Amino acid sequence: MSGPVAGVPLLDIARGNSPLREEFIEALAGVIDSGRFLFGPEVSELEREVARLSQVDHAIGCASGSDALLLALMALDIGPGDEVIVPSFTFFATVSCVTRLGATPVFADINPRTFNIDPAAIAAAITPATRAIIPVHLFGQCAEIDAICRLATQKDIAVVEDAAQAIGAAYHSRAAGSWGQIGCFSFYPTKNLGGMGDGGMLTATDASMAERLRLFAAHGMQPRYHHRVVGINSRLDTFQAAVLGVKMKHLSVAVAARQENAARYTEMFTDAGLDEAVVLPAVDPHAYHVWNQYAIRIEASQRDTLRQHLAADGIGSEVYYPIPVHAQACYASEPWSRVELPETERAAREILNLPIFPELTAEEQERVVASIGSFFAKQNRAAA
Repeated sequence: MSGPVAGVPLLDIARGNSPLREEFIEALAGVIDSGRFLFGPEVSELEREVARLSQVDHAIGCASGSDALLLALMALDIGPGDEVIVPSFTFFATVSCVTRLGATPVFADINPRTFNIDPAAIAAAITPATRAIIPVHLFGQCAEIDAICRLATQKDIAVVEDAAQAIGAAYHSRAAGSWGQIGCFSFYPTKNLGGMGDGGMLTATDASMAERLRLFAAHGMQPRYHHRVVGINSRLDTFQAAVLGVKMKHLSVAVAARQENAARYTEMFTDAGLDEAVVLPAVDPHAYHVWNQYAIRIEASQRDTLRQHLAADGIGSEVYYPIPVHAQACYASEPWSRVELPETERAAREILNLPIFPELTAEEQERVVASIGSFFAKQNRAAA
């Protein structure tokens, strides 16, 4: 008699880290022996590697992707009276960096196919008070960043790329994080390049902007105990950089595995005749997609029931994002939160994210697709 069938997790960080365990231990031991827990050579090396991957001259480590966004706006002198155009279908940090500085977020709707901010909606949202645009390269696919940057250049507006989920992604073969004045990356463990805790990185093409970002991340202090601006304390510690340096060597292989898994899902759903029951992810032909998430859409009335069905079959899933930022309770009293974003709100009701991590096997994907197929078969029988 066979034992129970193992489940399919949404993400299996331990499975990904296990083959690299000895490399991690060696790298961390080197940091322990050096005693350079901050500003160690591993940090500088990771900055060089991220700059190279992102096709820019400068990269600056910081404590998190959230800090990266905040530091970007601080370096641009964003504050009260300024407007920053943002999507609402994103993680909270994309918008909280704006409100923390007393500026006003202006929400623009998304392209329903890619879930990324719509350049036409951005154009309609620009006013004389617009100082910056934060396009999010959601789920590992770049927004239409060429069109967004053209708009911004015409109006002398800064572009801050939220590439938290998109390290290694590109648009028209140009890397995420190299289009705007500043790029922002996250090394949260769920990201394609995930650390063992929090960590972030900023990219910049301009040397003076890079110097300014580094200044704001170090209490505005230069030289020591001389504070030129009011900054914050946001550092990427050497332990995290050491771990990330190990994983960086394997990033291209991991991305290729994610791309293979995405293609296999699409083939499996199509072969099973489920491509009409669910809306499969759309890939912009100009984008190099790194697949941090594989996001399907189904009827809002069925989404949560399907998720429960998957959970009963031992299959992990997640909803990114069930409540758009403009609808969050902490912003309920703000007049700028009262906006109509039909595509954003529809996506929040219909989206479901499936396992796509690099180590996911074809057999596990078959289980996911089969479970979704059985759900719709059951629905059809009930309706008959």
